[in-house]
Amino acid sequence: MNEVNVDIKINGKHFSAKAEPRQLLVHFIRETAGLTGTHIGCDTSNCGACTVLLDGKPVKSCTVFSVQASGHEVETIEGISKASSMTELQKAFIEEAGLQCGFCTPGMIMEAHYVLENNPDASELEIRRGIDGNLCRCTGYVGIMNAIKKVQKSNK
Repeated sequence: MNEVNVDIKINGKHFSAKAEPRQLLVHFIRETAGLTGTHIGCDTSNCGACTVLLDGKPVKSCTVFSVQASGHEVETIEGISKASSMTELQKAFIEEAGLQCGFCTPGMIMEAHYVLENNPDASELEIRRGIDGNLCRCTGYVGIMNAIKKVQKSNK
């Protein structure tokens, strides 16, 4: 297959590379940009572990081709932290037992980050709807919801 030029701004930094047209964004992020915080889960868009923000909106990066993201901006779990420190949301996930194995955590945090950034006063139902495309098989979601609500309360 002929490779094409791909140029994606990830977490404020430009990454340019040749890629197969069928290469998924998640693989570009992990292999070309070297950012392994975005997890590869189901590869079928069911789990949400690979969720990133594409032009500010959450997408499952296993459903987007790298060429589709070329010329656009992507923010990953590494990008929401400033100066190599955890965000309040990341800290809350730890403090409120919002993770166990941690596999879903990057995608879950990206969705929760999006919800809180775009609707700081989101109701519990709106938060649940916001994260409903992300599956967690360990926590039962109680700790996840507690973490999100804790950050929501601290931002008021």
